[in-house]
Amino acid sequence: MTTLTTGKLKHLEKLANKKGVIGAAAMDQRGSLKKSIAKAKGVEPKDITNEQMVEFKTAVTKILTPYASAILLDPEYGLGAAKVRSKNAGLLLAYESSGYDNISPGRFPILIPDCTVGKLKEAGASAVKILLYYNPLEKKEINESKKAWAERIGVECAYHDIPYFLEFVGYDVNGGEGKDLAFAKQKPEIVRKSMEEFSKDRYHVDVLKVEVPVNLQYTEGTKSFKNAGVAYTKKEALLHYKEAAAATNKPFIYLSAGVSDEEFRESLELACEAGVKWNGVLCGRATWKEGIPVYAKSGVKALEQWLSDRGVQNIQALNTILDKGASSIWDKVKRS
Repeated sequence: MTTLTTGKLKHLEKLANKKGVIGAAAMDQRGSLKKSIAKAKGVEPKDITNEQMVEFKTAVTKILTPYASAILLDPEYGLGAAKVRSKNAGLLLAYESSGYDNISPGRFPILIPDCTVGKLKEAGASAVKILLYYNPLEKKEINESKKAWAERIGVECAYHDIPYFLEFVGYDVNGGEGKDLAFAKQKPEIVRKSMEEFSKDRYHVDVLKVEVPVNLQYTEGTKSFKNAGVAYTKKEALLHYKEAAAATNKPFIYLSAGVSDEEFRESLELACEAGVKWNGVLCGRATWKEGIPVYAKSGVKALEQWLSDRGVQNIQALNTILDKGASSIWDKVKRS
C-alpha cells in the first residue's frame, strides 16, 4: 500500500480509467524513433527533421488516445501532440534525455538540460516519468549513484505534489544487447530486485513501470518461444511473475520494451494466469512501430490510415486483456 497526498491522487485519477486501471500509450521515444524512421527511409538519423518527429507523434496521439487512459510524451517533440489528445486521456511527460551517458560506464541517465519537474507540471503533466537503466548486479558505486539520482527526482516530485513514475530497464553489465539466453536467465532476478529496491519510501516513487520478469522467447511452452534455448519452463515463468510482484507493495504497470504486440499480449496473459495484481500498462512500440515504414514510404496520411486500422486493433486487443486481468490501482493506494 502506498500513501499519496490529495494532490498526487487527483493527478493519478486523470491517468486511470473508470476501473482504476492505467491503459496508457507511450510516445516519448526520441533517438530510437529518429533511427527507425531514418532506417525505413534509407537516410541518416540527422536527416530526420524536428517537424517529422512532431508529425509522427501527433498522428499517434490523435488516433490512439481515444482508446487509452493516458499518453506518455516528451517535452522536446511532444507538447504539440499533447494538445490533440483525446479528452479522456491524461498526460505523462518524460524528464530524462533520450539515451544515456555512453562515455561513463553503467548507462548513467541524463535529465533534459532545460527542464524541471515544475516546468513539466506547468506544461500540463499529471505525472513525471523517468527511465533508469538499472541492474542490481552492476558495480556498487555505479548503482549507488543511480539510487541517489532517482531519490533526488522523487524529492522534486514530492515538492511539486505530482506522481512519480519510475521505469527501470535491465541491461547486460558485460556490454551485450541483453537478448541472449544468458541474460534471459538473469532477467527474473534483475526485475525482482529492482522492484524491491525502488519500492523503498526514500525514493518517493508512486507507480513502478516494470519489465515483464521473463523473456518469452526463451520460455518453453509459450507461443513466443523461439526454440533457441530454454531459460525457464512456462510453470517456472509463472512463479517468476509471482515472486516479482511480491517484491513490492506499490502499484505497478508493465512496459512493452519494444516487443511485438502479440508477444506483449501473451506476456500480460501470463501475468493473469499467475494471479498477479498488476495495475495496467504503458505500451509504446508494440502498438505503433509497424506504422513507421508506412510513414517513411507514404507520409502522415497513410500513417493515420494505418493507425486507424491496425493501430486501433492493437490497442483494443490490449484493452481486452486489461479489462480481464488488470487490478485497480486504488487497491494499493491510500490518502495521506
